[in-house]
Amino acid sequence: MTGYESQKETIKDLEERLAYAEFQIIEADKLRKKLHNTILELKGNIRVFCRVRPFLSDTDSNGQEEAIISYPSSVENAGRGIDLMNQGQKCSFSYDKVFDHSASQDDVFVEMSQLVQSALDGYKVCIFAYGQTGSGKTYTMMGKPGRDQKGIIPRSLEQIFKTSQSLESQGWKYCMQASMLEIYNETIRDLLAPGRSSSEMPGGKQYTIKHDSQGNTTVSDLTTTNVFSTADVTSLLEKASHSRSVGKTQMNEQSSRSHFVFTLKIFGSNESTGQQVQGVLNLIDLAGSERLTKSGATGERLKETQAINKSLSALSDVIFAIAKNDDHVPFRNSKLTYLLQPCLGGDSKTLMFVNVSPEASSAGETLCSLRFASRVNACEIGVARRQTQSKSSSDNSNRLSYG
Repeated sequence: MTGYESQKETIKDLEERLAYAEFQIIEADKLRKKLHNTILELKGNIRVFCRVRPFLSDTDSNGQEEAIISYPSSVENAGRGIDLMNQGQKCSFSYDKVFDHSASQDDVFVEMSQLVQSALDGYKVCIFAYGQTGSGKTYTMMGKPGRDQKGIIPRSLEQIFKTSQSLESQGWKYCMQASMLEIYNETIRDLLAPGRSSSEMPGGKQYTIKHDSQGNTTVSDLTTTNVFSTADVTSLLEKASHSRSVGKTQMNEQSSRSHFVFTLKIFGSNESTGQQVQGVLNLIDLAGSERLTKSGATGERLKETQAINKSLSALSDVIFAIAKNDDHVPFRNSKLTYLLQPCLGGDSKTLMFVNVSPEASSAGETLCSLRFASRVNACEIGVARRQTQSKSSSDNSNRLSYG
């Protein structure tokens, strides 16, 4: 009996230790999420990365254009600065991160993978690829076949499924829902709709964007698919890529003429702790920005270019209005900004990739992209950040505001 009582005491002690250990794990996970979010807020709820694509062939440069883009080597600007020579004038810019032409897809993803974790933690995350036609936006977001060539979208999904599976041991269960659409000439098209093809003309079914009081967004009649693995999403991405609107311009043989929006809704619950999270990951390949005189657009292409530039302008207006805490933010000025309204501002996380071309023939477009990105980079959304910005960056922002 004495031995039995001793064993009971030992079991009781072990159960209490186990319960306390489980409690500590739960509290540690809550603290991790809080600290992770604090770190990202200090870095900025809106961040800007710049990526310079390599020359596509030796004939692009003839050994002369490489001089138009350079990277400052000072401790203050290393990895963050980029200099552009345009018409004999040097223009300097600074961002959260600058990737030169030699940066790999892995280099890029490592820098932004923390944002993907935020979506699993229950936050709304938007990642944009912005830039002129032919600057490498689609390669950055989608990549090419081959593990080393995968872009942000497939790598993000691999991380989400891998991490969610590892959390099952802690009692977490996740449900993922994917949808893919394009916004073409201010018209929403469902890229996963049965029978959808790139030859389908605008018109037909009308999709309505709705927001509820909890900040959740739905698009009426949009195809939403439950996904359980990276393979599921890869299959959907292949289907969507065949349906997306592309066209030929003077700047690119296959130019994306629409904004591609991939949305992954993440629902997580933990029965043992009663915790629930609901995150959203929006991965967006914007249509190429281009001046009408440069693109050579006429007819239907002219209409497309005008719609693209108008929606990109609306996106910048929304970001600047949020940063200035304006009473009115013009979300309704475009389908893109209205769709993403709950995911812009507040404690949502936004990352803009500005993609630029290194060729001298694109210097004017590159300068426009860098200027736009510099203005976005100066925005403070959420917790104030970058207390010690370089003087050159401040000078650029001031010069742009007067320009």
